Amino acid sequence: MFSGPQIVATLKSLGITHVVWLPDSTFGAWEAALNDAEGLELIRVCREGEAWSIAAGLHMGGAQPLLIIQCTGLFESGDALRNAIYDYQLPLFALVGYRSFLNQDAIPNDSARVFTEPILQAWQLKYCLIDAPEKLPELVELYEECQRDGAPGVALIAEGRM
Repeated sequence: MFSGPQIVATLKSLGITHVVWLPDSTFGAWEAALNDAEGLELIRVCREGEAWSIAAGLHMGGAQPLLIIQCTGLFESGDALRNAIYDYQLPLFALVGYRSFLNQDAIPNDSARVFTEPILQAWQLKYCLIDAPEKLPELVELYEECQRDGAPGVALIAEGRM
């Protein structure tokens, strides 16, 4: 939906200093651009739970981290998310790949899609759905709102074939 250079430009415009990530097949296409971006450090993790903890430490150290993870990884990382955003009250922000959202007719029973938004609602996280290229400004708006309010947030990035 977006090229690596588009994402890098967006993240840099927001003042992001670090991207903590475990990419899926969609986000993986951004790796070269993220890796080569000046002023943006790419930190690779093995599990999504690590991503929340590393982002928390970076934030407490004065950095502006952003997580990029898969929706299934969001499920896996619930305790680390809870600890960072509720126990420590950190305004962390994540881009979360919304698996097969754009392929609902072809893959009607994907449980990852069924549970993603209800889980975000259960965690009481502000979120937006980016399901078309022209919605990229909504990601920027939500990030800025979350930073202004000192609140965590998520931009769901719809995945699948457009």
